[in-house]
Amino acid sequence: MAFLRNSRILLWPVLHVILVYVSDSVNGNIRYSIPEELELGAFVGNIAKDLGLDVKQLFERRFRIASENRNQHFTVNLKTGILLIKEKIDREQVCEQGLSCALMLEAVIENPLQIYRIEIDILDINDNAPVFQRSEVNLEIWESTPVETSFPLQKAFDPDVGANSVHSYQLSSNGYFRLKWQLEGGEAGVPELVLERPLDREQEPTNRLTLTAFDGGKPMRFGTTVIKITVIDANDNAPVCEQNVYELTIAENTPKDTLIVKVTAVDVDEGLNGEVIYSFSDHTPEKVRELFSLDTRTGEIRVTGVLDFEETPSYQISVQAKDRSSHPVAVYCNVLLTVTDVNDNSPEIITTSTSSTILENALPDTTVAVIRILDRDSKNTADVHCRIPRDIPFKLTTSYSNYYTLATQGDIDHEKMPEYNITIICTDAGTPPLSTTKIIQVMVADINDNTPRFTQPSFTLHVTENNVIGASIGSLSAFDPDSGQNAELSYSILDSLIHGLPATSFVSVNTVSGVISAHQSFDFEQLTRFEIHVRVKDSGSPPLSSNVTVTVVIVDQNDNAPVIVSPSAIKGSAAVDTIPRSAEPGYLVLKVTATDADSGLNAQLVYHLHQPTDESLFTVAPETGEIWTIRHFTHKDSIRTKIVILVRDNGTPSLSSMITINVSVQDDETENAFNIGIQGTTGPWKWNLKFYLIVLFGTTSFVLLVAIVFLGTKVYKGRNYINSGFCCRNTSYFSRANSLHGVQKASVNLQIPPNYTQAYETATIPQQFRYDPAMKDLMFVKSHGSAASMIDLKTGTPLDANHGNESISTNKETTNEIYGNQQLDLDQSAIERCASGQYGIGLYASDKNDVGPDPRRLVEIHSRAL
Repeated sequence: MAFLRNSRILLWPVLHVILVYVSDSVNGNIRYSIPEELELGAFVGNIAKDLGLDVKQLFERRFRIASENRNQHFTVNLKTGILLIKEKIDREQVCEQGLSCALMLEAVIENPLQIYRIEIDILDINDNAPVFQRSEVNLEIWESTPVETSFPLQKAFDPDVGANSVHSYQLSSNGYFRLKWQLEGGEAGVPELVLERPLDREQEPTNRLTLTAFDGGKPMRFGTTVIKITVIDANDNAPVCEQNVYELTIAENTPKDTLIVKVTAVDVDEGLNGEVIYSFSDHTPEKVRELFSLDTRTGEIRVTGVLDFEETPSYQISVQAKDRSSHPVAVYCNVLLTVTDVNDNSPEIITTSTSSTILENALPDTTVAVIRILDRDSKNTADVHCRIPRDIPFKLTTSYSNYYTLATQGDIDHEKMPEYNITIICTDAGTPPLSTTKIIQVMVADINDNTPRFTQPSFTLHVTENNVIGASIGSLSAFDPDSGQNAELSYSILDSLIHGLPATSFVSVNTVSGVISAHQSFDFEQLTRFEIHVRVKDSGSPPLSSNVTVTVVIVDQNDNAPVIVSPSAIKGSAAVDTIPRSAEPGYLVLKVTATDADSGLNAQLVYHLHQPTDESLFTVAPETGEIWTIRHFTHKDSIRTKIVILVRDNGTPSLSSMITINVSVQDDETENAFNIGIQGTTGPWKWNLKFYLIVLFGTTSFVLLVAIVFLGTKVYKGRNYINSGFCCRNTSYFSRANSLHGVQKASVNLQIPPNYTQAYETATIPQQFRYDPAMKDLMFVKSHGSAASMIDLKTGTPLDANHGNESISTNKETTNEIYGNQQLDLDQSAIERCASGQYGIGLYASDKNDVGPDPRRLVEIHSRAL
């Protein structure tokens, strides 16, 4: 024994050298063979060299190996590319009693993805000796047992396989028995003890034999058991099995307590000698005793455990049958049980390589994961088909017989779907089919493939002038569909000039929030609006950006008071003007003109009389600033009066300015002298008509009578006076109501005090007087009795209607006269018709050259003798 142990130790290195080899790579696969029980760190093979890989790229390309078993027995030194033992391998634990034992490895290398199958055969070494289930066996044999009767013995068990398993048996020398056994599949079968000569209880009642089992390993190992034989008196007939071997087949999913076979043995003896009882033979394995039960009286064998074809496809059951005599004789019936496979195992999905994150711009056919499919069922039910949902940009293709590759297909956009939970469903071809589901999570990494965009094509910001420096005037907003750093935005103002100055001297923008702040206080009167260009840029690599135009509008603030342009102040802050005492109601005194540097409502001006001393004398047009008289001046009115005009804008708060106008009221003589000296003969002539009307009252009657007769004659002749272009007025024209209307014609927006009518009633203006502010030349005809008088307002002298024997001329050529530089065209018939007025006739004609709102010029019409 010591020799054998020493031989085993010496042969270890030789055995390792002999058994480690590398086969040629076929279809990307390599194969190694190593003995079991190698020490940690033992050399298996140079995997990098055998696969044709560059050792320097193993780490960069993430070279790794994975085992199909739970235990990882191997590792790779990435610096040398050598495959080493990581965990000691016990073949009997890994492969149990299988004749062949191979560990399947997968070598995975990325960029590009390549998968290699590595098969490592684990070679058995003779590290286990044969073992008998019992160290001592008792046999009782009748002395009358015939020669050549055989008695099965227990079989030795050796975990090793092949030549290292039980190879032979040897029986110690004796005078009655010999040993018989047969090789079954390279291993020794069940040993049998064969009687060579009759026993004689009286000579030798007991025998002790030693049975030795040897394996075929080098060095050889063995195990022993003792057989104690007791010779008893003869039992004439031994039980006989109806069948020496029972062969049957059952499915692996056979329910518990199912009867699978009934073993029957017959003993022709009577009584207890003929009553047979059944039991498992001594060499029946414990596994069989756990899975099956045997009825001792009936010989029925039932299923008591769970059969598993994948674990043990067949069983050999030895049943012992013996009678119940005091010295029973036993026989053995064998049951060969074959287990058939059913589809009771779902496919297993094993991920051998996976990339949990891919870039959104990954090219089609980029490998995401490599999975391996296992089905423990037999080949008839191991055809497995795998699928994934169709509505995702991925595909699942078969790369090897039981390998699938999950790869990209189509466009992958992080902004649309940042994460995919891909469900892989694998279904076998069994009946009924079984399925397995596995979810692979794939994260889509963002790349900077989206340009940041502003929320508006352009921005308009409003800021009120006189703003606070540094205050916010608005904000910009932009968005980027990317995520993370690719969506971190920053704002900046592009270089540009505004009135020769850089844009950054006007405003600034917060790089993070996009809030725009003023760098100066703006003045609407100097700058109403300006444009800047803002850029938004992300933090990606390379960064992407876009621009937008921002218009900053300066909103006017009422910060400028109205400025009075005219009249200009002569003395201090007061302006000076004069007005004739004979000024009629509606007389334009002057016009106040003001401007405002603001805009909009802030520049809309309104003119007011400010605290007037006499509200009935003057009024002002709120929109134009024209100052008009409301009534006649009386002797009670002061010759010097002061008009204060308040000009106010419509801003909030409203600002205003005032001007004081000192007005001097002059008598007519002074006015005429002033007008002649200043204006020459182009100005209007105004006279005190009251005096002349009284003087000429007596003479106008005759003129009026002549005019009536003359006009009656014309009417009789059918002359139409409507289209004459002249206007005949009656005394109602001189009413107070029409006087008010005459004032309003001067300006539609005149402010008329409520006491205007009352003030006018106190005036001493004669009712026969007709005044129209729009007329500049006027002739009055006053009737008195039958005489008529005319006054030439240009000269102020009365005209006699009976001048000599001359009659009123109706000649058109003689009635047209040049007044100043104006050509007057008077219709002769109109003159004749208007001459017949009862009280007075005011004749006027339009200036031929007048084309706008110029006041009409009154025309003096008088009668001349031909």
